[in-house]
Amino acid sequence: MRSQIVDITPTHDEPAQGCPDEGLGEVEKPDLTRPRQDAFGDEEHAEVKYKVLTWWQGGLLMVAETISLGILSLPAAIASLGLVPGLIILVGLGLLACYTGYVIGQFKWRYPHISSMADAGEILMGRFGRELFGTAQLLFLVFIMASHILTFTVALNTITGHATCSIVFGVVGMIISIFLSLPRKLAQVSWLSLISFISIFSAVMIAMVALGIQNTGSVLEPTVETNLVTGFTAAANIAFSYVSHNTFFTFMAELKDPRDFPKALALLQTIDMTLYIIAGVVIYRYAGADVTSPALGSAGPLISRIAYGVALPTIVIAGVINSHVAAKSIYIRIFAGTDRMHKRDLVAIGSWVGLTVCLWIVAWIIAEAIPVFSSLLTLITALFGSWFTFGFTGIFWLHMNKGLWFSSPKKIALTLLNTFAICVGIVLCGLGLYTSGKSIHDNPGSSSFSCANNA
Repeated sequence: MRSQIVDITPTHDEPAQGCPDEGLGEVEKPDLTRPRQDAFGDEEHAEVKYKVLTWWQGGLLMVAETISLGILSLPAAIASLGLVPGLIILVGLGLLACYTGYVIGQFKWRYPHISSMADAGEILMGRFGRELFGTAQLLFLVFIMASHILTFTVALNTITGHATCSIVFGVVGMIISIFLSLPRKLAQVSWLSLISFISIFSAVMIAMVALGIQNTGSVLEPTVETNLVTGFTAAANIAFSYVSHNTFFTFMAELKDPRDFPKALALLQTIDMTLYIIAGVVIYRYAGADVTSPALGSAGPLISRIAYGVALPTIVIAGVINSHVAAKSIYIRIFAGTDRMHKRDLVAIGSWVGLTVCLWIVAWIIAEAIPVFSSLLTLITALFGSWFTFGFTGIFWLHMNKGLWFSSPKKIALTLLNTFAICVGIVLCGLGLYTSGKSIHDNPGSSSFSCANNA
């Protein structure tokens, strides 16, 4: 396998033309005047090869990381907005997320050494950008990991009827997650993603079939009256169901051919938009305007237990994929410029295991310590996810096409589209911070490190 070396000379099929360094201002700039290897370098004779991921494996990883139990909050979101506005937002943001994902692919093709948001931040703002983007990505990933531990405890409390202390369930979830996070290559984790997809697909089908049997259905309201907080919270829940772009650089870094990324992206967007639309509309149709979030609560205690049991793999695996990306970003930074990460010796393996264990312990502490965790997760998602998926991607495109924004009708249209993506990121961040902050203020909370039933 040949080494992937950065070619900073623009090609005709790439959107970026002209000098990528122009107009960066006074910030410290990365040295782009000489070729830079990608994160893993030449793996032809490497003991451990990372760049072995096929496009469909990458696509399944993206599906598993994106689609989790959050899909069961979409019916309530559509019910809060009305069918027509809900579907417009669901489809519109899905298409925008597809385009912004493609822009991330273009940015990776332009700068092949990128393997994380930290590397992308360095391109934009030098060393400060690396630390800012890297810290934000790591914080976001750890909070997502914590959310999966919390969801695991909720699921086990639901399934078992709170058979034991919730802290015990949290520890069990952490241990399982650590074990599944031990493989160092995404190709090894990709097989888990197939299990994850089957798991969430089955859980959604169980919920839809059960609701269809139990209920005769209700009238679908085209529009409903709402207010800013309720309406935007529902819209934000839809938008955040697409927020997974912060991991795309890492997935691309381990593809056999990064040019296959559009295939993986198409697989992701086809599956998630289809499932989101079908689950959102069908469950809303049969559960009615009072559908709960997550929607399993509308199907009754028995079905909830069955569906949560079927969904356990996706609850765990989606967190594992996020932990892999978080650990990989630190691992690469520690051993950058060496061949240590390609070894199977004690230092290489021990470092990976140590990073994984530490990250999951921190995630478990966060999940147990913060009383209103779900609201705080919404706050973190609004703060970081909105930018990683929409805002920063628009900035990436504008950076690659500096000086060419209005050079042709096509460029003008794309400039407007990417500016719109930035505006979407700003709105989601600003109003998301307000609504989630209000939710935290209004929520009386619960005790930290509590054995109480959180189902």
